[in-house]
Amino acid sequence: MRTKLFAVLTGAALVSASVSLAGTNEAKKWVDEEFQPSAISKAEQMKEMEWFIKAAEPYKGMEINVLSEGIPTHDYESKTLTKAFEEITGIKVNHQILGEGEVVQAVQTQMQTKRNLYDAYINDSDLIGTHSRLQLAVNLTDWMAGEGKDVTNPMLDVDDFIGKSFTTGPDGKLYQLPDQQFANLYWFRKDWFDRADLKQQFKDRYGYDLGVPVNWSAYEDIAEFFSVHVKELDGKKIYGHMDYGKRAPDLGWRMTDAWLSMAGAGSQGLPNGIPVDEWGIRMEAGTCNPVGASVSRGGATNGPAAVYAIRKWDEWLRKYAPPGAANYDFYQSLPALSQGNVAQQIFWYTAFTAVMVAPKSDGNNTVDDAGKPLWRMAPSPHGPYWEKGQKLGYQDAGSWTLFKSTPVDRRKAAWLYAQFVVSKTVDVKKSHVGLTFIRDTTINHQSFTERAPNLGGLVEFYRSPDRVMWSPTGVNVPDYPKLAQIWWQQIGDVNSGAFTPQQAMDRLASEMDLVMARMQAADEKANTYGGCGPRLNPESDPQVWLDKPGSPKAKVNEKPKGETVNYDELVKRWSKS
Repeated sequence: MRTKLFAVLTGAALVSASVSLAGTNEAKKWVDEEFQPSAISKAEQMKEMEWFIKAAEPYKGMEINVLSEGIPTHDYESKTLTKAFEEITGIKVNHQILGEGEVVQAVQTQMQTKRNLYDAYINDSDLIGTHSRLQLAVNLTDWMAGEGKDVTNPMLDVDDFIGKSFTTGPDGKLYQLPDQQFANLYWFRKDWFDRADLKQQFKDRYGYDLGVPVNWSAYEDIAEFFSVHVKELDGKKIYGHMDYGKRAPDLGWRMTDAWLSMAGAGSQGLPNGIPVDEWGIRMEAGTCNPVGASVSRGGATNGPAAVYAIRKWDEWLRKYAPPGAANYDFYQSLPALSQGNVAQQIFWYTAFTAVMVAPKSDGNNTVDDAGKPLWRMAPSPHGPYWEKGQKLGYQDAGSWTLFKSTPVDRRKAAWLYAQFVVSKTVDVKKSHVGLTFIRDTTINHQSFTERAPNLGGLVEFYRSPDRVMWSPTGVNVPDYPKLAQIWWQQIGDVNSGAFTPQQAMDRLASEMDLVMARMQAADEKANTYGGCGPRLNPESDPQVWLDKPGSPKAKVNEKPKGETVNYDELVKRWSKS
């Protein structure tokens, strides 16, 4: 990590020309020329900007540093919104972009060393269990009412944020403020699914209609149909599935991002499953102490549903994905769909919507000549262990996180920038650029009603009642950086053939319990996790837990009949809800 020198410039002689111009005129220019459309009127936008100008007065000339991963939303913030913020407030922001793994590493380093590497982070809400336990991140609920009250926007409207529950700790306090959100959904070529000849062939072969798969059996049938039986369309080799398998941290997130719970490994209960979450970690209701990941301790990380999930990931990648997909990482696999040779993807992130609606002239083969998408997104299918009332997928919620190790004046200046880029003045325009919704008022804005036909179902999904079934990693995970790094090596050993899915998940669950045992010891000795560290159950015969109701779940029929739904009927149901 590079050493950064920060200085607060004081005195009129040291204030730069850009700072001296900061104020109302600059705000008006940005509101008129850039921050349209907006969920609030221009008069209300100017009122909000006037508040920022006044609140930032003590920090004029300060230069702060913030960090996020690289997606279009953050690129817009880094290149455009930092400039607007400096011209309006006089505070210069260096908004650095790094890979997701590097962001997690920087966060972990600042927590471990208590050195101020960055003044604020856009850090996944997957760390909510970590931040609420270690108490190294600022408790925003108390901050906004106390020390940070003078720099907290009265128009912030926290209740307007759709991901507020994701960033709330077991203590009911807000630890992070959402900046962008995107879900992993099902993606498919609607133009292919609508073809009468293919619909008839599928019905003849499988005995039910070609449509959006409701369960994994149908997804698997559709993957086989296009890869093995159709094989070519319009003279082009096609495939029924896309995924990735490169041995890298991305592969671990591929699985911790709710893959096990999509198969049905966890418990019922939103947003994350009570008592067993999407990682397979058990934490009893009303407590804050995880008790284990292994089935022998009441967890589900190596249970039948989790093993089934990993086996299907590996099988589908080998049988139905394009050659080379096993060597793709997260960033390579998703835009690869724009080549136009894949029929569906079960685990597709809506953050890539902007790439998939690029014009045909840019080489995107999944839009028509008029730029309309030939594809749609829809709810993820679920595995045979899934039960109604469980979460159905993952939602990334990159969220502003402040640390106590940041000096208060720098923290206040960074908090002003964080609120600026999520403000109602800015958010609708930012969402049109990045398509990562965080506010109800933005989702329901008229401009997105008008744009919806060009976004392949994104707006319809986020306006639907179903969206609550997609959520980030929850509070059962006591220390995300320490536990997440264990996953990818084990999953990589499945793809390489070194271990069976059962062997890999047994080893993973065992290592997770070992790491949590160390956390327990640290918590009991030095209150490292605020008394909310793990308290592992003693090991017992796994069958004792499998015989009990709920998760971990005993083995079931893993290939029930495929079930599909008509996409247009699905959207109609959403619109009536």
